[in-house]
Amino acid sequence: MSMENDAPDTSPERPAHRGRPRRPATHLAAFGIAAFAVLAIGAAGGAAAMKFTRPGIELAPLTPTSISSLKEDWGVVTLKGKVTEIYGNKFIVQDETGKALIETGPAGDDGKLVAVGEPISVQGRFDDGFLHASYVAHQDGKTDALRPPPGPPPHGGPIADMLRKMKP
Repeated sequence: MSMENDAPDTSPERPAHRGRPRRPATHLAAFGIAAFAVLAIGAAGGAAAMKFTRPGIELAPLTPTSISSLKEDWGVVTLKGKVTEIYGNKFIVQDETGKALIETGPAGDDGKLVAVGEPISVQGRFDDGFLHASYVAHQDGKTDALRPPPGPPPHGGPIADMLRKMKP
């Protein structure tokens, strides 16, 4: 009767992996680093390609809206008038129909974005009684891009309002 030993043979003459050559962990680490490098180079190349192929910043050619006809509909509007007052990152634009408060965000914090008496065109979204400016076009043709216009409010906007009206 023979006695078999179920425990693996761990003698130095015989490897525990039974005939296959053992791969050091450094091969796997090198493969992981190489894969990460290839992905990073691809992402950087894609970002560079997007930057160079994207069109330049332009003021959309919207017909200027009179200040008295502004509505809170989250549409993009363009106002044309003269700057009458400056309050930090906000200023007042006046046309022949009235005045509007323009908010420029951090880009206008120093109060040097526009000058009092300067004729300008401002494009942005009108909400809460003032225009959130995205672009300011000066009379000399220079256009300042302030930020992308904000989207609709988080509660859902006009579609959510319509659905609320439909509910009994």
